[in-house]
Amino acid sequence: MDRPTNARLTRLFDTWAEAEGSGFVFDSSTVFILPNGAKRSPDVGWIRRERWETLSTDEQNGFPPLGPDFVLELRSPSDRLLTLQDKMPEYLDNGARLGWLIDPFERVVYIYRPGEAVERLDDPREVSGEPVLAGFVLQLGNIW
Repeated sequence: MDRPTNARLTRLFDTWAEAEGSGFVFDSSTVFILPNGAKRSPDVGWIRRERWETLSTDEQNGFPPLGPDFVLELRSPSDRLLTLQDKMPEYLDNGARLGWLIDPFERVVYIYRPGEAVERLDDPREVSGEPVLAGFVLQLGNIW
């Protein structure tokens, strides 16, 4: 299997989000302006519908001024793991309730939750988004 792509991951999340209906998925082309003023573009982001709908049409069509509820960063060959690990707490500090950092080279998933230690999963078969992403489970067989 070739290396995972952002497009493949975004498609999986978007399929779930359309069926589940409680929020919206964004790909890496979306720039979020976090509450701390930083501009970030996670590989995958998800925002609860009720939060998204509080934004004006201009805010929705521009750079949304909020942090996603969920973020996923996928390590690419050009990414330094430490740089990605440094980003994840910033997302949590700016509203994220769940973050995943997927390192396909080491076959590790790092899970970030507010107020908790980072959880490291070595070569997991799947990772669950509960309770933030109700019913979403990412099968990692095709990622590794």
